[in-house]
Amino acid sequence: MATAPHSQTGILALEGEIDLHRSPQVKESLEPLIAQKTPRILVDFSGVTYIDSSGLATMIETLQRIQGYGGKFAMFGLRESVRGIFEIARLDQIFRIFPDEAAAVSGT
Repeated sequence: MATAPHSQTGILALEGEIDLHRSPQVKESLEPLIAQKTPRILVDFSGVTYIDSSGLATMIETLQRIQGYGGKFAMFGLRESVRGIFEIARLDQIFRIFPDEAAAVSGT
């Protein structure tokens, strides 16, 4: 996990397929940031090739937990195929999705 220049921001880069088998690992990776109540958590999806319903559920749960303590959550770098999955589920209207890290950092 890298930390953005703004120390109040945690960035987690994901890779590969976020499916039933990977979702628990993703949740575990996000846990320290949530436990510390990091004000802004950004997830880099540029290395993600696929996300299924369990991955979407993990992202929804993450968003709810972060909003629960007043934090902000956003994602960036979604490939067209992955963004399409968010759009089909209409989750692009719930999540803040940015084209790249710079936009996500300045936009949250």
